Amino acid sequence: MKLLLPLIRALSQLDEPVFLGVVLRSVGWTLLAFAVLAWLLSWGTHEAVLEAVLAWGPAASAPPADDPGWLDWLGYAAGPVGAGLLAFLLFLPVACGIATLFVDRVADAVERRWYPWMPPVAPAPLSHQLWDGLALGLKVLGLQLLAVLLSLLLPGIGLLLGWLIAAWAIGRGLFVAVAMRRMGRREARLLCRRRLPAVLVQGGWVSALGLVPLANLMAPVLGMAALVHVLHAPESPPLRR
Repeated sequence: MKLLLPLIRALSQLDEPVFLGVVLRSVGWTLLAFAVLAWLLSWGTHEAVLEAVLAWGPAASAPPADDPGWLDWLGYAAGPVGAGLLAFLLFLPVACGIATLFVDRVADAVERRWYPWMPPVAPAPLSHQLWDGLALGLKVLGLQLLAVLLSLLLPGIGLLLGWLIAAWAIGRGLFVAVAMRRMGRREARLLCRRRLPAVLVQGGWVSALGLVPLANLMAPVLGMAALVHVLHAPESPPLRR
């Protein structure tokens, strides 16, 4: 199986209503999550900045209560700035976690077009999808932090190692989410090991697209679609629920 064929096939379906709907839903929920994060940071940093400045300087220099002045502006501005910095680091983990909630929609659309002979499956319980999405997001976040640390400690080679770590985490997480529609978790993990080169390639370009503005909005959904093709590669064993 050509390693880039899953990506090419996933891109060919990007204009379908189902794909566009999932992309819009994923983006909407992801932006909502970061909006809440920005609000929480604005509220928290506002109080923290005021307390820090008042503790550092004389009380007489603090602005009166009815005229907050530049301190209030600084406190409230620190939240969105902090959220923007965190968004660069957290966007891909959050987006991947949220995208797994729509794995059935994406996989069904791929299978209808490319594998119409496959038997239908029953969607996994919502609680399982929520747990898997949360676990994937936290795993990707943790490994991304490790990748950043490696990049700082080992310039050059650390960046490559970090990218490989992110590719493995994202590819494996999305593949298992897709495969569990037709097999148990243990079977899905074993099959992931057998498909590891293809899984790493898909996870690699999803990780790379996660750093590109606008492209990162579609990366998790395209990654799920590509990994459906990896799951149904010609050398796959017969699949069942």
